[in-house]
Amino acid sequence: MEFKEKVKSLAQSISADILTWRRHIHANPELSYQEHNTMDFIAQVLSQQGIEFTKGVGETGVVALIKGANPESKIIALRSDHDALPILEANDVDYSSKNKGVMHACGHDVHTACLLGAATILNRTSDEWEGTVKCIFQPGEERLPGGATLMIKDGALTNPTPEHIIGQHVFPDLEVGHVGMRSGMYMASADELHLTILGKGGHAALPSGTCNPIVVASEVLLEFEKMMESRDEQDVKTVLAFGFIEANGATNVIPNSARLEGTFRSLCEEWRFKAHDLMKEIVASVCKRRGATADFEIRVGYPSVYNNPELTESVRASAIEYLGEDKVHDLPERMTAEDFSFYAQKIPGCFYRIGTASKNSDLGHHGLHTPLFDIDEGALEIGAGLMAWGAINSLRPKGT
Repeated sequence: MEFKEKVKSLAQSISADILTWRRHIHANPELSYQEHNTMDFIAQVLSQQGIEFTKGVGETGVVALIKGANPESKIIALRSDHDALPILEANDVDYSSKNKGVMHACGHDVHTACLLGAATILNRTSDEWEGTVKCIFQPGEERLPGGATLMIKDGALTNPTPEHIIGQHVFPDLEVGHVGMRSGMYMASADELHLTILGKGGHAALPSGTCNPIVVASEVLLEFEKMMESRDEQDVKTVLAFGFIEANGATNVIPNSARLEGTFRSLCEEWRFKAHDLMKEIVASVCKRRGATADFEIRVGYPSVYNNPELTESVRASAIEYLGEDKVHDLPERMTAEDFSFYAQKIPGCFYRIGTASKNSDLGHHGLHTPLFDIDEGALEIGAGLMAWGAINSLRPKGT
């Protein structure tokens, strides 16, 4: 039997197990950095499959090693994440969340189940390929500082050090059986903006003795917009948006302060940090002119995701071989963020998308981070098999 067909056959043979793993994780979601039970479940499955692992990496992460022949000849890594979101699930299914207000609305249950499946396939074929595959089951992708930073700090990319890393993410914009990827810059950096304007409150009918922080905040926002419109980096996609403002005044009360929260995202690291300085200058200038002060914190978040071109072309070739050329698509840049970027800063990385929408129903067509997000579970077998095949192709069959 051709090796690829063997991988497909193994993926099919364990598809019921992958589905069971996914449904268990989906029904028992845990928020970022609280994934103790999920970590234990991952460890239990790995133990049942006879796979070597270490748990407690990055507090609630797991790292597994699968060694083929000549294990030191080449080392690569596969990565998944397993935290959930603070969302009340609206799906009426047997495996819906048992933890009210917590939901796997970003598919991390799928990522974990697929990597467990890929690890199982790799372990059962380990005498037929050379090298070592490090499987990184990561917590905390949804919240700063990003579980990837904790895993890296705790040695996930050392002893042994992988030559590259591959990650997979669900994608409701593609049907099951299809995948998408982009070489080079793919996803944006993401920074949090926390701004408090401190003015002087008072009676709204006597504004001359006040410094209205709402007016100051409004002027700051308008100056931010001007900065975005006049920047030299017109070819760099950037998002600057504020989605929260709180002042706690009244119709006849000017408050002492106004608090704003927003996000800044960019596909250029150089412009990213230049913009940070410009925003600080704007806040200081407007406050000085208006007689206010400010507390402006820019919480530096995830870097932009850069897919190594050579590795991405290799992953693309593996996907074409596994699924067919008509099933592999080029994707546009995205302004969403991913802490996979921290790994890709250390070693070459490729982060791609796997289709999860049903061709014959509405299943899987709801967006990420929504109460109705779900998948066509036919994606599980494909996701596990494709990850395993990509890893094997990154290494080499024994004797070749």
